[in-house]
Amino acid sequence: MNQSGAQILLQSLEKKNQLLDLIIQQNGVQETILKQEDLDMDAFNEAIEQQGNYLEQLDLLDQGFEAVYERVRGELLQDKARYHAEIARMKELIQQITDKVVTINAGNMRNKVLAENQFNKKRVSIGTGASQNKAARNYYKNMNNLNYVSPQFYDSKK
Repeated sequence: MNQSGAQILLQSLEKKNQLLDLIIQQNGVQETILKQEDLDMDAFNEAIEQQGNYLEQLDLLDQGFEAVYERVRGELLQDKARYHAEIARMKELIQQITDKVVTINAGNMRNKVLAENQFNKKRVSIGTGASQNKAARNYYKNMNNLNYVSPQFYDSKK
């Protein structure tokens, strides 16, 4: 293996690290949207879609990393002294990536709770609106009957 194999692995890990930063930023955007009193569903959907794009890119990077690593793993393990600096940098990047994944998972759990709360508020709001509509319908129905006077001297016997 030449230096380029180790360099490709390093570049892949650095790109993954950058993508994880973008995902963390997107989690913050989602949290901000979910904390608003009036949920902006368009902005929330856009944030979810953007995060999905980042996750797709991350998946492609992971696949590429695995393919390159399988190709160069043997030489990296046999010639550790030659690639000491690259291996140390990879370990450092992998530690950063692991920390960021934990941060992302925690953010996703917080956002999930916030989303559930927002959706529950909307559900209650919709239920309240429906019951208010029913009460209004009953009120108008009763008020319309208030002016109706049934015939007093009508002989209902035939």
